[in-house]
Amino acid sequence: MRTPEPERLLAVAREEAALGGSEGGVPIGAALFRLDGELLGRGHNRRVQDDDPSTHAETSAFRNAGRRPHYRDTIMVTTLSPCWYCSGLVRQFGIPRLVIGEAATFSGGHEWLAEHGVLVSILDDAACIELMTEFIDKRPELWFEDIGVDSSTVDS
Repeated sequence: MRTPEPERLLAVAREEAALGGSEGGVPIGAALFRLDGELLGRGHNRRVQDDDPSTHAETSAFRNAGRRPHYRDTIMVTTLSPCWYCSGLVRQFGIPRLVIGEAATFSGGHEWLAEHGVLVSILDDAACIELMTEFIDKRPELWFEDIGVDSSTVDS
């Protein structure tokens, strides 16, 4: 079985990130694929839209993929390095591969996942970096809320 090009998989997550941003939310997108490239579920961060702090892009894609007997044949693709919450999801369900658009604006738990046997690929995608950089510049208070940082303690 040939695994599809990571850039092709990332395109789906980037579409989701753009959709989330256009809805007034945090522009992070994700998708869960089978190793052969079949799309199982896609989603974006919906913390703002749903008033639900647990609806991150990865959890949204995971939920939209539906129930499966196992996840050993899947790839989680996300536009941004996953936070500890989403890294825990990847570890908990034994997702063996993780494709990350970028880890420059935020570095979550991907190194920990790699230490535990997850094959991690960081693409350093310019479009993902630009999307997050612009968002952080325009909405720093929402960004700090999303990553669990009290913005009143951050130097401007």
